[in-house]
Order: sequence, then structure tokens, then C-alpha cells
Amino acid sequence: MTLRLFDTKAGALRDFVPLRDGEVGMYVCGPTVQSSPHIGHLRSALVYDQLRRWMTYRGLDVTLVRNVTDIDDKILVNAAAGQAEGGSEEWWALAYRFELEFTDAYRALGVLPPTYEPRATASIPQMQEIIQRLIDTGHAYAATDGSGDVYFDVTSWPSYGELTRQSIDNMEAAADADPRAKRDPRDFALWKGRKDDEPASAAFPSPWGDGRPGWHIECSAMSRRYLGPQFDIHGGGLDLRFPHHENEIAQSTAAGDAFANYWVHNGLVHVNGQKMSKSLGNSIYAADLLGAARPLVVRYYLGSAHYRSTIDYHDGSLSEAEAALDRIAGFFERVERRLAGTRFAGHGVEIVPDAFAEAMDDDLAVPQALAVLHDTVRSGNAALDAEDLEAAAAARGHVLAMTEVLGINPLSPQWRTCGSSAAESALGELIGRLLAERQDARAARDFAAADRIRDELSAAGITIEDTPTGSHWSIGS
Repeated sequence: MTLRLFDTKAGALRDFVPLRDGEVGMYVCGPTVQSSPHIGHLRSALVYDQLRRWMTYRGLDVTLVRNVTDIDDKILVNAAAGQAEGGSEEWWALAYRFELEFTDAYRALGVLPPTYEPRATASIPQMQEIIQRLIDTGHAYAATDGSGDVYFDVTSWPSYGELTRQSIDNMEAAADADPRAKRDPRDFALWKGRKDDEPASAAFPSPWGDGRPGWHIECSAMSRRYLGPQFDIHGGGLDLRFPHHENEIAQSTAAGDAFANYWVHNGLVHVNGQKMSKSLGNSIYAADLLGAARPLVVRYYLGSAHYRSTIDYHDGSLSEAEAALDRIAGFFERVERRLAGTRFAGHGVEIVPDAFAEAMDDDLAVPQALAVLHDTVRSGNAALDAEDLEAAAAARGHVLAMTEVLGINPLSPQWRTCGSSAAESALGELIGRLLAERQDARAARDFAAADRIRDELSAAGITIEDTPTGSHWSIGS
């Protein structure tokens, strides 16, 4: 089955055909490092990590570029606010501090590092080159008031609005720059001349005056620099479609670049049924989320919904993910223990089942793929109950392959080196003591006491399995 993706620009599912056989170039809008990462940032990064992993499994060589916007109005404002309160942190130091927070959060979630992770400030010449081309072809103009601003002339590009299917007549004024010298209020900034209240270190020389790039031109320049004038996939959050991605398309194509062949957008995250916003005070930050559960649990939760859907974070979200992972881990522990010393130890081809592959190829349908995963866990446990070790080994191989593709293999060194929490360690110690008491009761032929301990553990959700090598426990079944 051919991989199909929903192309926002086409408004339909399309078969994915890479520009170069066996290779994929993908550009994903990364963070603007103005403040700490929140749950929405994590969800977006995870979506494209899942897509990249699946394409890699399918044998494609993926080049993933995820940028860092390290200069922006909000970065300058936040740094200035800190200095007004007595701090001394410069804008570039603030940006780097938050960039490190994003990197740590991505790493904790098992998001693979991008092939390239350029910062906007390192591609200023490439941005200016595109701006000059747009001026030369009549699609941009420099302000005549001496401000140093340069704007894209939206009325010069008949296709403007094609991504979001909007008529330019219905668009509101662009709010990304001071309208002091715009010909049309909908024109957007390509270059912003330095203002008197902005630090000199945030201004770069240009043919139009010292200043800095507009947000939209940054991604056009960086994607072109690292992937070329035409590449396969451009990804980002649904909230970036307008104006950011619409403006990217306009300026890149007006400058003569074919740009992205497919536009992929991930859905947003709500909290208790409401959109996250600072005004509501309901933002869930990465540090809080990763402090509430193991990183593997957070990854499972954020990656369990279809990437285009809106997910709602609520009390119980992480516990549901924890229970699902416990079932997978429990199967691994059980099957490894049972197959040890048999001719089936280490057997089971690590390949995903056809049904899993069909789900992933169908616009990355992770919920359906997870259903296949859990069905395989159940069938593997049933095979163990029936002493069908060959079928159990086959299930083991399938489950390993599926969890590796999704980045949720609890046996992976990354998750195992995270260590158990204090609560988990305490739980293991208590259960171990109860099992020892149960074994002593059985040895003394006090079966009533042994059964009572087993029933108490069962009532608490602890499953006990008696084997020739001893009694073993797991949470759930």
C-alpha cells in the first residue's frame, strides 16, 4: 500500500510520491524560543517524529529540517520586560535559554534530533537574497519613509490565499508589523527596520537599512537553504496555516521557487475542553507534563490520537496511557520469561503486521495502528496461556517492531535508563515482600493465607503468575 497523506493545500488525501526516489525532504516549523515549551509544542514535534520514523521503516532516507526562530518581536519584548524588572539577560541569551528547554523536552520524549536545526539568525543573507528577488520582480517594495521596512505586495500575487482558500477581499490587515509605510494594510513584512527602542544587537545590516527579518521570510530562506527550492513536505501546527504558511507560499513561489509539494498540519491541544491561552491561565507546560508522569507515558499519550485531530488534556489522560503501556510491558516481561531457555528464545521476526502497516500508510492512522498493537499483545498472552510458544514468539516480534516504529518500546535503553520512580520502587519492594510471605505460607501448606495474599494483590490490580522459576507480578494483564 502506498503512503497517503492529507495535503492541506489540496484539501484531500494524496498518494505520497517523493521528488527523488527513496529520499524525503521535510521541513517543519520549529519553536519561536520566547518562553518555555508547552504541551502543544511537544505534540507537534512528536507528530513529525512519528511520520519520520514510519517513512524510515518503509525504507526512505528522510532529511528533516526543524528551525529555531531565535529573533522575533516577542523575544525582544520578553527580554526588555525582564530588564525592566532589574534583570540583565540579553535577548539572545533569553532565546538560547529557552531553546535548551525545548531541546531537553524533545529529548525526554524520544523525539529524534532533526537532520539540521538551523537558527534564523544564521541565515540572514539567504533571507535578504529572496527579498531582493521579490523587489526585482515587483512583488515587494521598500518603504519610502526611511524606516527600513520592506513589505510583500499581496495584491501582486493572484494566488495569495490558496492554502487557506481565502479571498484577499475578506482578509484582515496583517498585524505582523507597524503599518507606517504599507501600500495595503494586508501587506506583510519581509524586513523590519530597527526602531529606536530596540537593542542595536538585534539589527543586521541590509540594503534597505539596519533591521531584522520578518517571521515568514525566515522559513522560506531556511527551507530553501537546506532542502533546495523544491522539497517534499512542509509541516507544522494547524494554527500556522494563516498567516505564516500562507505567506511562506506566496513569497517563495513569487520568488520563483516551487517550494513544498505536500502541506501537512497537526491538530491542536485543548485543556479540559478549552483552547489553551495565557488569558485563561490553562497552559500546560512541558516541565509540568513531564513531571506528572514518566516521559514514555507522556509520549504514548500525545502520540495516541490521529495527528490531525484536536486532543483534549484532562485528569486521567496520563493514567490511561500508563495502563496501556503497562499491558505492553507486562507482555514483554511474561514472554521473555517463558521463552527463556527454550528453542523459541529470541525468535519472532521483528516486522510489523500488515494491518499495522495499512493503518500507518493511511494518513498515519496511529489510533488504528495502536489497536493492532494491543490486539497482538492480547493474542500473545493467549498463546502463552495455551503454551503455544511459537505463536507467542511471533507476537513478541510483531510487538517489538510496532513499538519501535512508534517510539514506545518499554525495553528501549532510553526508557529503561530513565530509572523507576520512587513510587515504583516502593511498590516493587512491598509486592516483593508480600510474594515472599505468600511463598512461605505455601511452603507451610497454609493455602488460605497464600490465597488471601493473592486475592489482596489481585484486588489492587496486581496480576500474579506462578512459574517454575518463581512467582512474578505485573500491573494489569
